Amino acid sequence: MRIIISGGGTGGHVFPAIAIADAMKRKDPNVELLFVGANGKLEMEKVPKAGYNIEGLDVVGFHRKRMWRNIGFPFKLFKSLRKAKTIIEKFRPDVVVGVGGYASGPVLKQAQRMGIATVIQEQNSYPGVTNKLLAKQANKICVAYDNMERFFPKEKLVLTGNPVRMDLAIDESDLPAAYKYYKINSDKRTTLIIGGSLGAKSLNEAMKNSFAFLEERSDIQFIWQVGKLYYDTYKSCRSASLSNVHIHAFIDRMDFAYGVADVLICRAGALTIAELAMLQKAAILVPSPNVSEDHQTKNAMALVEKEAAVLLNDTALGKWEEMIVSILDDTEKQKVLKKNIEMFGKPNAANTIADIIIDLV
Repeated sequence: MRIIISGGGTGGHVFPAIAIADAMKRKDPNVELLFVGANGKLEMEKVPKAGYNIEGLDVVGFHRKRMWRNIGFPFKLFKSLRKAKTIIEKFRPDVVVGVGGYASGPVLKQAQRMGIATVIQEQNSYPGVTNKLLAKQANKICVAYDNMERFFPKEKLVLTGNPVRMDLAIDESDLPAAYKYYKINSDKRTTLIIGGSLGAKSLNEAMKNSFAFLEERSDIQFIWQVGKLYYDTYKSCRSASLSNVHIHAFIDRMDFAYGVADVLICRAGALTIAELAMLQKAAILVPSPNVSEDHQTKNAMALVEKEAAVLLNDTALGKWEEMIVSILDDTEKQKVLKKNIEMFGKPNAANTIADIIIDLV
C-alpha cells in the first residue's frame, strides 16, 4: 500500500497530516508513505523529524489583498503541477490525501487527472476555495463540523473530526513535573496565552499593555508564548518582568502547558480547537483576522453557539482582562465550557481517516 499525503504550511495542516501517517503505520507497518509539501514551509522541517520522507514544491499562495504579489503565481503553479505529476508517476500511490495548504492543490489535482483515488481532510468549518474545487472529484471528504453539505457533496462526507497528537494528554501524576518544568506555582490559577507557532502580535500587545492588571492580579500566573518572531521585541517589556508572567518564544512541551492551564487565550485554528476539545479546556478564542474567508471566526462561532467557548474579537482585546477574570472566578462557568467543548472532540479521528484510506485501497 502506497500513500501520498500532501499539504502543510502551518501546524494546523502539518500535525494532522503526521497524525494520519502515524495511524496508517499502526494499522499497516508495511505501508509506504510519502509527504509532499511546499519548500520553505513548516512541513519541510517537521515531517522528516517525525520520520517520514517529503518532497517539496515551489508553490505559493494566491494573495487576495495584494494582487501585485501574484505576478509569479501562474508560473509557480504550472511548475508545481508539473513536479507533482512527476512525483506521482514515480511513487505510484494507491491513494492521495490532501490536508490543506499550498501543496495540497497541485498534488490532488494531478492525482485526480490520473484517475487516482483522493481524500480531502478539511479541518475548518468553512473550507477554502481549493478544497471546494477539488471536492467534485474526490472520493471521500473527511470533515470536523456538522452541516458541511453546504460546501461539499453530501454523499462523500464523513464526520471524522480533526486528527490530534494523542501525547498531549497527561495524567494527574504528571502535573508536578509540568509545574516544575514551567517554573510556576501549583497553588495559583494559570492562564496560557498562545498565538500559534509564529505568535500573534495582537495578543502580545494586549499582554504588554496590561502591566497594571498583571501586577495587581498576582494570584494569577501566565504562561505567555510570544512566538519566535516576537520574542526579542517583548522579552524586555514591563509585563514580561513580573514574577507571575512566564514568557516563552515557543512552547515545546504543549502537553505540560495544556495540563497546567485553567483557561487559555488562543487563536481559533481547527487544530487548536480539536486539541481543546480532546483535553476539555476552557478557552477564550480570539480568531485571527488574517486568514482566508475569516474561517477562524466561523470555527469559533460553532463552539460559541453551543456554549463551548467564549469569543473575543481581535479588535476588542482591550476587554481580555475582565473576560479572563470572569471565567477564572466562576468555577461553574468553567465546568460548562469544559463539558460542552467535549462534544467537539473526536479522539479517534486519525484512526477513522486511516480506515477510510485503507478501504479505498
